Amino acid sequence: MNLTNNKILITGGASGIGLGLTERFIKENNTIIVCGRREAVLKVVAEKHPNVITRVCDLSIESDRIELYNWIAENHSDLNVLINNAGIQNWINISDSEFYQKTIHEINTNILAPIHLTTLFLNLKSLNVIINLTSALAFVPLTKVPVYCATKAFFHSYTLSLRHLLKSRNIEVIEMIPPALNTDLGGIGIHNEFPPVSDFIDAIFQQIKEGKSELTFGLSEIISKANPEGIKATFNRMNPE
Repeated sequence: MNLTNNKILITGGASGIGLGLTERFIKENNTIIVCGRREAVLKVVAEKHPNVITRVCDLSIESDRIELYNWIAENHSDLNVLINNAGIQNWINISDSEFYQKTIHEINTNILAPIHLTTLFLNLKSLNVIINLTSALAFVPLTKVPVYCATKAFFHSYTLSLRHLLKSRNIEVIEMIPPALNTDLGGIGIHNEFPPVSDFIDAIFQQIKEGKSELTFGLSEIISKANPEGIKATFNRMNPE
């Protein structure tokens, strides 16, 4: 992937890892479009970075995804990079009375939305890079967020297949595999003790420059390459009885 002179859509690009990607890609001389559910958050980004193009969109809703694509196809048909970053994380117990409804929302946002967006944006002749955000929890689940982990395991598997399927079309498929970082994913304050997003961004941009297609950092580097015994040991440490 060339790091400069792209037109990039970053879903969920106004906060967390998405915001980190937005700000770094701006520095690399790219045109950035970000979408998200919260208009107020998008407004803050637009005020700080006037060149960023923003669009309110609830990706869990199919019609919103279609409207987003149609808007980009009409106004930004030269878009060449899709970054499927948006996701939600529910800290829930299986006995929670709202477990099923929360599960539906998590699956809609973390699985159906990026698959649908990918299908839509493959109609853009200019598209040449897709970046999917998965997680270290795709390899070793944290049982406090059972559905989130399962969605990321699914998305990891899908990304491997997508990379193979799009080779003939010369579309590069990159997987970013973050560990826990200091963001508000799952709730404010839950991840305060983890590394800052900026450290992750620095590491993955160096790996992009090196031509890597699976981008890892810290614990995700270790877990993604662990053998079955290592995965089992990590699972037991992460999920004590």
